[in-house]
Amino acid sequence: MTKPGVLRGLPAVDSALFRAEVADVAPITTDRVFHQPVPPLAIPRQRLRDEAAALSDSLTAPISLELLLEGGSEPAWTRNGVSRNVLRDLRRGRWVIQDHLDLHGLNRHEAQAALGGFVAACLVDGSRCVRIVHGRGFGSPGREPVLKQLARAWLARRADVLAYCQAPLRDGGEGALWVLLRAAKL
Repeated sequence: MTKPGVLRGLPAVDSALFRAEVADVAPITTDRVFHQPVPPLAIPRQRLRDEAAALSDSLTAPISLELLLEGGSEPAWTRNGVSRNVLRDLRRGRWVIQDHLDLHGLNRHEAQAALGGFVAACLVDGSRCVRIVHGRGFGSPGREPVLKQLARAWLARRADVLAYCQAPLRDGGEGALWVLLRAAKL
């Protein structure tokens, strides 16, 4: 039991100091507590409706002809400074395939030499659009398309190649590329 006037757990000096500080404080006579509730966070309902509508449209809306003609996930490349319209026209088949090279059965060194010689010969002949058949890799060890990746890298390094895209299924599909070469310098 503590002495009257002494706060529990405090030495008498501290208790007396505390009592002196709060001597003129009036006790609360009401039992109501005034509490300002924190307003709830705003729910972005319109944004949620917009996102749901966009998702629904993307899943159920008909695909436009423009999107079907453009393609998308297949490999395509254009040189910096070349208009994207050039690639679009190449994908749509607006360029006539003037020559082709088949790399089937060649190892990577033979294929690189054949590709370089073919592109050089096409530039001399004035051929602008060509097809390179690199294959799907079914004859490679592990059935991995080695020449597919290499052919794209080799073409992208050549200054005379403006763009390439995957050929349509009728022309080799994922086993071939359509390549657009720069015009021969006069």
